[in-house]
Amino acid sequence: MNYGFVIDNRACIGCHACSTACKSENGVPLGVYRTWVSYTETGRFPDTGRHFQVTRCNHCANPPCVRICPVAAMIRRHDGIVEFDGERCIGCKACLQACPYDAVYIDPETGTAAKCHYCAHRTDLGREPACVVICPEHAILAGDLEDPSSEIARFVARESVTVRKPEQGTAPQLFYRDGHAASLHPTSSLEGGGLLAFAESSTSRISRLDNGAGEPIARRSYDVDHHVPWQWPVPAYLVTKAAGTGVFGVLALAILGGWINPSAALVAVAGLAGLFLTAITALLLTIDLERPERCFFVLIHPQWSSWLTRGAYLLLGFGVVAGIWWISEVAAWVDWIDGAPRLWLAAFTLPCAAGASIYTAFLFAQAEGRDLWQSPLLPGHLVLRSAMMGSGLLLLIEALMGAQTEVARGIYLFSSVASLFALLVGDLAVPHTSEVGARAADEIRRGRYRWYYWCGGAVAGHLIPMTLVLLGDPDLSYLAVGLAAGGLYAFEYAFVMAPQEIPNS
Repeated sequence: MNYGFVIDNRACIGCHACSTACKSENGVPLGVYRTWVSYTETGRFPDTGRHFQVTRCNHCANPPCVRICPVAAMIRRHDGIVEFDGERCIGCKACLQACPYDAVYIDPETGTAAKCHYCAHRTDLGREPACVVICPEHAILAGDLEDPSSEIARFVARESVTVRKPEQGTAPQLFYRDGHAASLHPTSSLEGGGLLAFAESSTSRISRLDNGAGEPIARRSYDVDHHVPWQWPVPAYLVTKAAGTGVFGVLALAILGGWINPSAALVAVAGLAGLFLTAITALLLTIDLERPERCFFVLIHPQWSSWLTRGAYLLLGFGVVAGIWWISEVAAWVDWIDGAPRLWLAAFTLPCAAGASIYTAFLFAQAEGRDLWQSPLLPGHLVLRSAMMGSGLLLLIEALMGAQTEVARGIYLFSSVASLFALLVGDLAVPHTSEVGARAADEIRRGRYRWYYWCGGAVAGHLIPMTLVLLGDPDLSYLAVGLAAGGLYAFEYAFVMAPQEIPNS
C-alpha cells in the first residue's frame, strides 16, 4: 500500500476550497497552511494566462524530513503517509530545512512542526482527505498508487504526470497533470502583487527572471509566506563551537606533535575558556528550539539517522573528555596530582574536538531544501575555522598570561590563510550544479549579504586580524581575535540566512 496524490491542473479553478477544508478539518491556525494554492501569471497582454498550483506535503518515498528529525517526530507509515508526532517534536526546525517543497511549518500555537498528514484520521476510517471531498472539480485525486484498480493508479498510468524537484531524490508521491514549469519551479517566476495586491512573500527582493529568448514572462501574483526558520542563534553557535572545540583541538595537536609543552596553568585557563564556549554553544542550540523544555528528548528519544542527534552526542562526548582533561590540569596546577596524563588526554580529545567541530557539515548535508549547504568541502572549512578560532583564543590567553609562543601564532596564520582561500574560492566561487545553490551563492557575493561576506568575513574576519598578528605585538591579540570572531559571525550569518531566502514553493 502506498498512498499518494494527483493534482489535475486542467480541472483546478483556484477556488481555495482545499485550503479552507484543510484548515477546518485539522484546526490549522491563521498564518500557516498545510495545503495552499498559488497563482502564476505568464505572457504579455493580450497573450496572458493564469496557472494554479496546489501545494502540500509530497509524502515522499524517501522523505528527508524523517531522516533529519532528531527525535523521530516525523515518521513514514507502512502505507506511505508521512506523519508527525507533535507530542515528541522539540521544534528544532530541521525538518523545515530538509523539505525541498516548503511543506512543513511550525504551528504558532504548539511550537511544534506540522504539515499535511493525508488526513490520516480520516484515511484510517476508510474516508478520503478533506481536500479531496471538498474539491468542486475533482481536481485532487487520492488513493493507493500500488492498487491497479484504484482511480489514482489508473490516472498515473494513463496520463502524462510530473513531480516537483525529482533531482532531490525524495521520490515524491504527489503528481501533477499539466503542471506549468513556472509553477513547479518557484525560482523561474518573478514576485509581484499584480491584480492580487494582498499577495505575500518574504523573498521578493531576490526573485529574478532568468528566461531565455522567446520564453514568456512569469510572475507569481499570489502565494503564501514562509518564514526563515533558523535565525541568529545558528551562526552564533557556529562561532562559539569553532572556538570551544578549536582551543582544545589546537592544544591537543601541538602537544601530540611535540611542538609545545605548556604549563598546567595555561592549559587550565585555555580549557576553562573552551568549556565555557562549549556551554554557550549548547545554550544557543537550546534557545533556538521552539520547545526548549523538551531539549532532553534528543538524548532519551534519539533518532540515529539524524546528524542533529549524532551531533548532540558528539558535543556531549567532547564536553566530557575535555572536562576530564581540564580537571586533570587544574589538579596538577594546584599540586593535587603529580602532573596530568597529558598525552593520553590529548590523544582522546583531538578526535572528539574534530568530530564536534565538523558534524554540522553533515547536518547541513541532510537539509535537502538548502542546496548551498550540501557541499563536500564544508567539513574541511569547519576544521579550518575551528583551528583559526582556537589558535586565536590561545593567542589571547597567552598574551594575558605573558606566555606567548610562536606555535599558536603559526597555526593561526596558516589556518587563517587557508580559511580565507576556502571562503573566497571554495563553496561560493566554484560553479554550482543547482540553480538554487547558485542563487544563494550569488546572494552572498553580490546580493543582500555582500557586506557580511566581503567586509565582515573577508576583511574584518581574516585580512585585518592576520595583519595584526603578523605585527607580533601581544597587545594586538585582543583586537585581532575580536575582529576574527565578529567577521566569522558575519560570514556564517550570510551563509545560514541566504539559502533560506531562496523560495522552495
